[in-house]
Amino acid sequence: MNSKSFTGELSEDLNRIQFDRVHHWLTNSYWSPGIARSKVEKAAANSALVVSAFLDGVQVGYLRVISDRTTFAWICDVYVDQGARGAGIGKAMVRYALEHPEFQGLRRWALATKDAHGVYEACGFIPLPMPERWMAFLPTS
Repeated sequence: MNSKSFTGELSEDLNRIQFDRVHHWLTNSYWSPGIARSKVEKAAANSALVVSAFLDGVQVGYLRVISDRTTFAWICDVYVDQGARGAGIGKAMVRYALEHPEFQGLRRWALATKDAHGVYEACGFIPLPMPERWMAFLPTS
């Protein structure tokens, strides 16, 4: 695919998620290697928003938003199937989330990426201002 504009379908319907595909993607990702399918499904069920991208009925993208729907949102688990990359699917899913009516007026959106900075920059993301204020707690188990 060389098109930069996604022409497939985006959906918020949790019942349409093809969890076999999503689990395969996430368990082989750098951010959640080996994650249990039950955790993938629980994360989707407890997210503020899940966006799936479909081409001809096959899921080719996945994105979750964690949010209080008032002040803050975190975009995570963004994945586009290898064979569908370059078609603007990632940007389409991110923009869908950013423009969603339930998330307007937030003070901050955040995300973390190792290799997709250009995708997020095209959607308006910038490096963390004052990163020295951010901290993380990384439990050992």
